[in-house]
Amino acid sequence: MKGRRNPFVAREGIPFLVATIIAGVACWQMAGPAYAIIPAVLFACMVLVFRDPRRVIPAVPLGVVSPVDGTVVEVSLTDKGALHSEAHKIFVRIDRFGTYTARCPVEGKIMDFSGAIADKASAAASTGLWVQTDEKDDVVLQFHGVQFGLAPLAFIGYGERVGQGQRCAYLRLARVAEVQLPINSRPLVEKGQKVFAGVDVLAKLPHP
Repeated sequence: MKGRRNPFVAREGIPFLVATIIAGVACWQMAGPAYAIIPAVLFACMVLVFRDPRRVIPAVPLGVVSPVDGTVVEVSLTDKGALHSEAHKIFVRIDRFGTYTARCPVEGKIMDFSGAIADKASAAASTGLWVQTDEKDDVVLQFHGVQFGLAPLAFIGYGERVGQGQRCAYLRLARVAEVQLPINSRPLVEKGQKVFAGVDVLAKLPHP
C-alpha cells in the first residue's frame, strides 16, 4: 500500500525549509556569508524537527507497531476504553527529536468515531484514529499533551484502508501517544523501553 513518500522531511515542514533557504540566500547576497549563518542553523534545526526517515516495516502478522519514536511510560488495563469496556493501553512519550510523522499501528480500515453506536464509543473517544482490522479487532490511536493548540493532523480519511506502519498523521507538538488494544491482545513492551515508529512491535492482536 502506498504511503506518503518524502525525501527526508515531512511535507508539512517543506515551506519552513524553503523560507529559511530563501532567507539564507538573501543574507548571503546582501550582507555576506557571515550573516547567512543564522538561517543555516535554523535550516539544520528544522530538518531535525521535521525529519521523516523511511523505515523498514517488520513482517509481523497481527503485530501492533509503535506509531511514534519515544519511550514507553505506561502499560496498563482500563475498563473505560474508547471502544471497549476493557482494553490494554500503551502510552509512549514522544521523542522531541524523533520522527515528525506518526505511523499507523495496524493494517485495516479507518473508522469514524461519530458514526459509532452509542453503547460502543465512549464520550471521551471524540478524537483520534480508530482502525478496524480485517479480523474486526479495533485499535485506537490518540494523542495527549498538545501544546499551543497544534493538535496532530491526520492526512487519511474515514473509510480508507491503511497499511501497518503507513504514515498517517503529522505529530506537531503532541507529547504522548496512546494506543488502545482489545483486552485479549498481548502487550510485548514494558515501561522504560525505547521504541521506533513503524519498526518496534508493541503488542500482538488475539487472532491466531
